[in-house]
Amino acid sequence: MPFEHKFEVKKFPIEKEIKGISVKTNQEHYKLYQGYVNKWNEIIEKLKTVDRSKAAATYSEFGELKRQETFNANGRLLHELFFPTILDGDGNPKGEIVKKIEEDFGSFEKWKEDFIATAMAARGWAVLALELSSNKLFNFLVDLQNIGHVVDTIPILVLDVFEHAYFIDYGTNRRAYIDAFFQNINWDFVEKRYQFAKKVAELYRQYF
Repeated sequence: MPFEHKFEVKKFPIEKEIKGISVKTNQEHYKLYQGYVNKWNEIIEKLKTVDRSKAAATYSEFGELKRQETFNANGRLLHELFFPTILDGDGNPKGEIVKKIEEDFGSFEKWKEDFIATAMAARGWAVLALELSSNKLFNFLVDLQNIGHVVDTIPILVLDVFEHAYFIDYGTNRRAYIDAFFQNINWDFVEKRYQFAKKVAELYRQYF
């Protein structure tokens, strides 16, 4: 039976001035997010009629659609975590998530140092996530939207480090952009993500 769902583009307050990241950057970045949503919807439509009998790993229309589906799906989902993280925040760490970071990394500063290094090394994203079986936080490096994700983890805080996220404002100076990111983190949103992940981890350990 064909999949009939259509994903909608979410609205974010991208016109608001924030520290160190221009409205222009957020406007252009938002267009890329819209593109991921629209392309995923387009792929879903094409998958309804593609010839599955010719599926092959070397090349097939079905294989390429499925491959690009994961790229665009994660492009949509990661950006829907990224924008709320940098908008309406003041950068001041707060909440139970801060205590959890200190517990799992030794200190907030040690976590921050590791997260910055992860963001400097990544080609695409740095992701703070809760690994469900251990109930521990990890900083994961994601090179592409569909390369580098770890199964059974919940993303809590994500940072886009593709060049499009900072070139308008900083050129090749990625570190300056990362510093600006930390000035704008919405820790209330990050706390909500952590509380969600914490509940999922509790359920995970009941069943697995």
